[in-house]
Amino acid sequence: MTRALTRENAANLAPSFLESVVAQYAGTRLGRQELDGEILDERKDALWTRDMLERARVHEAPPLKRIVVAVDPPASSGKRADNCGIVAAGIEQAGMLYVLADATLSAARPAQWARAAIALYHRLSADTLVAEVNQGGEMVRAVLNEADPSAPVTMARATRGKYLRAAPVAQLYEQGRVKHVGAFPALEDEMCDFGADGLSSGRSPDRLDALVWAITALALTPKAPEPRMRRV
Repeated sequence: MTRALTRENAANLAPSFLESVVAQYAGTRLGRQELDGEILDERKDALWTRDMLERARVHEAPPLKRIVVAVDPPASSGKRADNCGIVAAGIEQAGMLYVLADATLSAARPAQWARAAIALYHRLSADTLVAEVNQGGEMVRAVLNEADPSAPVTMARATRGKYLRAAPVAQLYEQGRVKHVGAFPALEDEMCDFGADGLSSGRSPDRLDALVWAITALALTPKAPEPRMRRV
């Protein structure tokens, strides 16, 4: 199999054409196939499909009434550790949800992923950090508080399996209630490879877990007080 990137043929393309197609399609399903030469597989039993995510894609979010940054911490650190899922999402007045960022880190120590989560929290002027504590318990809150004592942390504890937690979120996508602001290739790969038995690789779906916590906090839990409106 031979693969080639469109940018490798840049000398034979008009610069304006290359800039235009990259700006429009980079990271999308079509762009990854046509610009990057990738072959994108899709599980038949996955909760999400590529077409579903393409229909959800938008260029920007409207003013949002609430934004959260969700953190799915790894159980350990080092080269063989799971990723630390860090995903931000927001909700607008009418209830439409927007995935804003995927800042997931690999092989990160607690201080590193805490700083990354706090940085995203400040960049988006988020309302709270939502952190899963099944693995680290109070240590997770302590690490985040050490990075920024002023940032509010909401503790989330999983009482059901990953698939059962993800299914209601996937239903919101099917209803057209979740949008992706731009493209998140690594996150979307996990979403389209996640079935009842997890990812086909057997690895932990850390980006997806963080996404599920973010959407759950915004739309699948009792309503929180409504803070100020903001634009991102």
